[in-house]
Amino acid sequence: SEPVTWVPVAAQAASLLEEAADLLVLHRDFAAAVERCEAGCDSLGPASGTSPVPERCDSAEVKCSLCVVGIQALAEMNRWREVLSWVLQYYHVPEHLPPKVLELCILLYSKVKEPQVMLEVGGSWLRDQSNKRLSEYGSLLELYLLHTLLPLGRFEAAEELVRSCEVLDSEQQQALLGTICESRCQWAQRKEMCAAAEEQEDTATETLLGAVSQKLLTMLTFLRRTLRSMSSHFYLLPYKKMLLATFLLYLVVVRLDPASPTSLPFIYKLVQLFRQAWAAVSSPVHRSPVQD
Repeated sequence: SEPVTWVPVAAQAASLLEEAADLLVLHRDFAAAVERCEAGCDSLGPASGTSPVPERCDSAEVKCSLCVVGIQALAEMNRWREVLSWVLQYYHVPEHLPPKVLELCILLYSKVKEPQVMLEVGGSWLRDQSNKRLSEYGSLLELYLLHTLLPLGRFEAAEELVRSCEVLDSEQQQALLGTICESRCQWAQRKEMCAAAEEQEDTATETLLGAVSQKLLTMLTFLRRTLRSMSSHFYLLPYKKMLLATFLLYLVVVRLDPASPTSLPFIYKLVQLFRQAWAAVSSPVHRSPVQD
């Protein structure tokens, strides 16, 4: 019978829950705590509505507690990205999540600045007709509104959700609509401030680029004038004589001994060539070239 089948299973899961809680709180062994939670959830089977044998209240509470401990252990190990998929493997669909598990997931993903993860999950849970009969429905709707919809700027969806909720009375609806309106104004102010900051940054960047471009243009103009002056200057040099003088210098220094009497004619010729080249460079353009 059902009591004979389910009582030992629930007792075993409760024992695993106690071990997981001790590992989480006392020993700070988070990986082992997750393993105990997984073993306990696997022993209890699928969630309500997916199994031919309905779960008893005690086993459902034990499974919910196991998931709560597992979520906390995963968060302690900075594995919060796995939390939602880890929970859904035991409840399969968002509509079957217990209110405590859904609340913990909404708060967790809001804390890590990833509220969009719970957008579809929370909406599916709140649209389910069976969940609307739960006593926690109103508080979860407000939690979903404040920590998921408003941070994402979903103001129209938030207003529609509040107005269509039959669980809230008129006073609660007005309070939530006022909160939505205030959040919308703050969102618009932040958007204007960001736009102004971006405009100032763009202006500063354009000013800096303009100054850099002006300096670069000045440098290029100066370089062009310098190269033009150098080209006109070197155009007047007697290239043939300079090359001949360089060749003779190579012969004297490398191939000949300057102290040898045979090297004197070459040295004298080299000096004469340098004098003539220097006179041609330093003299005016219209001066007649020096004859050899």
